[in-house]
Amino acid sequence: MDIEQIIYNIYRLPVGSLTAFKEHITEVEYAKGKILVRANKVEESLFFIKTGIARAFARKGDQEVTFWFGKEGDTLLSMRSYVEDLPGYEDIELLENAQLYELKSADLKRLFDTDIHIANWGRKFAEFELMKAEKRLISLQFNTATQRYEELLRENPNLIQRVQLGHIASYLGITQVSLSRIRAEVK
Repeated sequence: MDIEQIIYNIYRLPVGSLTAFKEHITEVEYAKGKILVRANKVEESLFFIKTGIARAFARKGDQEVTFWFGKEGDTLLSMRSYVEDLPGYEDIELLENAQLYELKSADLKRLFDTDIHIANWGRKFAEFELMKAEKRLISLQFNTATQRYEELLRENPNLIQRVQLGHIASYLGITQVSLSRIRAEVK
């Protein structure tokens, strides 16, 4: 996905602001399995996915709990590092070879201070992230595992082919055995 399309999916910038924004973005590539963001570390970059898929997760004892998946067009970052300049809670792992756009957080914050349009873009980005987190929390609290699986299929139909079932089960808050049972029922 092109960086202009990713930026405009959040908020449409005037040409001059878009140009200033893009001047601070570099393209990078990483292999599947790369831990892009580390828990307990203040991250200095955020990434936009051109191609590939990733997951955010944390360790709970000997288990990993997946919080979210990111795919083409999505942003990869530790919100805690981005907002508070504090160590993040999660690791972000690439589940496929990925082409990414990288933006240093310090550059983005300087752009917020100098360009109201980019500052508005940042506000809209934060609003979208807040709404995604709220939707996820409500789904976990009020929907059954089957409903959460059906929602995942509706909103991300090709995710099942691209992500290990163990990661999907963790994201849904269930065991892989339960996921197999649900998948058999839903078909």
